[in-house]
Amino acid sequence: MSETPTLPDGYEFSADTARVDVDRVHGWLSADAYWAIGRPREQHERAMASSLNFGVYEAASGEQVAYARVVTDQALFAWLADVYVDPSVRGKGVGTAFVGSIRDHLRPYGLRRMLLATEDAHGVYEKVGFRPLDRPDQWMIHLFG
Repeated sequence: MSETPTLPDGYEFSADTARVDVDRVHGWLSADAYWAIGRPREQHERAMASSLNFGVYEAASGEQVAYARVVTDQALFAWLADVYVDPSVRGKGVGTAFVGSIRDHLRPYGLRRMLLATEDAHGVYEKVGFRPLDRPDQWMIHLFG
């Protein structure tokens, strides 16, 4: 098990969906996240409603600086999605600590695996125990439209 890095001083983790700044998160994802460019607000809200939602917040102001959601059956499987860290706090360890906190939040569920897909942040995820699939040839995908 990988040790969870701690968030830098002045930042706090939350699993409270009510704290999520939906306007801010939708703006981040639909305008700046390569996997979600142009995502309609209604589609984003449906995704949030069917997911566990997490954030990192600046403690003093309450301003959200990171977001992620997890799609899970809360028993065996989870998919980590839409991980986004505001550019103003990148490079401070927020992302790695955030993902570690999400992993630790999910640990009591007894999940067998949590998956994610990334083009450019492998190093962040490796620090908290993610690794490439042992047998990617066993996995398949169906793309709609």
